[in-house]
Amino acid sequence: MRIAFSCDNDRGLDGTMAYHFGRCPYYAFVDVEDGQVKGVEVVPNPYYGQHAPGVVPAFINSRGANVMITGGMGARAVAFFQEYGVQVVTGANGSVRHALEQYLKGQLSGAQPCSEGRGREAAPEVAYTSEKDEVGRLREEINALQDQLAQVLERLSRFETNR
Repeated sequence: MRIAFSCDNDRGLDGTMAYHFGRCPYYAFVDVEDGQVKGVEVVPNPYYGQHAPGVVPAFINSRGANVMITGGMGARAVAFFQEYGVQVVTGANGSVRHALEQYLKGQLSGAQPCSEGRGREAAPEVAYTSEKDEVGRLREEINALQDQLAQVLERLSRFETNR
């Protein structure tokens, strides 16, 4: 099985997961056989700074990926991947290694498009300059971190209430 990961850097399994799959600078492709890593390839995103609907899913598919794991993804991109038969998994964070371990243990699964469940509109599907793309990525990451912080605080509150 070949699993693609959206990354903020080119450090392979030690790389940092990117929040948005299409606007990340790198992809790590991890080949897994019988639950064991057999190979890792890091590839620059050829469309970084040129975000356009459908091109990144086509690129990931052309690299032989069976699964795409990322922090977030829009509904249109999820649909493109479904057309290719590539499983999409969203909600990943931390390192590529951590996301891979979670996925292989069945603790990370399913895809919820970015625009759903968070009360925010999805970013428009338009071409970006690199600087605007970076600012957009950072804003998405801030929103994701705020959501994660709110969830952690809620869990902590429940824990403290049960003491």
